[in-house]
Amino acid sequence: MKSYVISENRDSFLGMQLAGIEGTYLKTKDEIEGAFKEALKNKEIGIIFLTEKAYLMIEEAVIEVKKKYFTPLITIIPDRYGYQRSEGMITRYIKESVGL
Repeated sequence: MKSYVISENRDSFLGMQLAGIEGTYLKTKDEIEGAFKEALKNKEIGIIFLTEKAYLMIEEAVIEVKKKYFTPLITIIPDRYGYQRSEGMITRYIKESVGL
């Protein structure tokens, strides 16, 4: 299975490409949401990485997908500046990962 990254941060996107992970670099909410939906349609993708800011733009859609489907695994990653949300991040991350 493949991994795929959706990033609104160019540096994070390029770093993931250097690690061999395909993906897309987008700026607007509509573009990010469209790329997310397309990635979900691709059955070869097993992990979708979303940078935190991209995730926050489409948070409701991501949570809805996590509640309904087991695959792909959707993981939120920090951009090069680290996580923006720090308070309770670990607890929230675990809850989001399991779809609560």
